[in-house]
Amino acid sequence: MIRTLGDKSPKIDPTAFVSEFAYVVGDVELGPHSSIWPGAIIRADSGKIQIGAGSNVQDNSVLHADADAKIGDNVTIGHGVVCHARLIGNGSLIGNGATLNDGVILGESCLVAAGSTIVDNSEFIHKSLIRGTPAKVIGKIRSRHSELMQRAAASYVNRIATYNSSDLGHTSTSVT
Repeated sequence: MIRTLGDKSPKIDPTAFVSEFAYVVGDVELGPHSSIWPGAIIRADSGKIQIGAGSNVQDNSVLHADADAKIGDNVTIGHGVVCHARLIGNGSLIGNGATLNDGVILGESCLVAAGSTIVDNSEFIHKSLIRGTPAKVIGKIRSRHSELMQRAAASYVNRIATYNSSDLGHTSTSVT
């Protein structure tokens, strides 16, 4: 479901996919070839949420922010993620069930391990491998991590055509 809130309507690139069972409301901007999967909620009532080209928000994840937030290009937000981050850099991957609290900033190509919790206002530099509760840097991204993150983002871009041709996405270009 794609909804206007007050005078703020989601702006969705025509090549993006939004599942018929996702909820996108308010000042949301979805870039080219981005995808929002079943059960995902993106609620932009306190600030704009921008999601870049080729990024995906997987099943049952929740994105909200108390100020403007930006999700870069080719970002994968895994299943069941709670994200209040201010910035997630290009090419990053957030593992299933992770929590990113208010004001979090991730550099480019960061990997957050499944189930990790990043506390408020934490900042991580590019190519950080992040794990734990509270999350800490445990190393740098290696080539195998980079390949995994690139494959994950690309696999969701590749699914868009199949889901759209099966009528499983939001088909209206108007917003209610």
